Amino acid sequence: MVNDRSAMKRVRRSYDPLIERLRNRVLDGPGHLDAAVRIAAYSGEPVAEDLTNYVGKVRDHAFKVVEADVLEMRTAGRSDDEIFELTIATALGAGLSRLDTALQAMEQEK
Repeated sequence: MVNDRSAMKRVRRSYDPLIERLRNRVLDGPGHLDAAVRIAAYSGEPVAEDLTNYVGKVRDHAFKVVEADVLEMRTAGRSDDEIFELTIATALGAGLSRLDTALQAMEQEK
């Protein structure tokens, strides 16, 4: 089991530069959605009221997002590009948070 944990750490470290490039591109790169909004969605911080329900659903229950959710965002004045960027930032933050939690749990098992 120790060898598995060591291997997992090595694999994760090998991906860290790629993860960092992706994070920088999603959060700080050019986009249609303000970078501060992308960062908040990624970090799980509060977002504008018209985004709260959507971001929460993407973060906690992405499999439940349906066309009606996207239509609601469009009706609120959000463009498809903004919705896409919001979705990616939120999902990336949630996914990496879950990965970090899992890796920490594995470390505590030692």
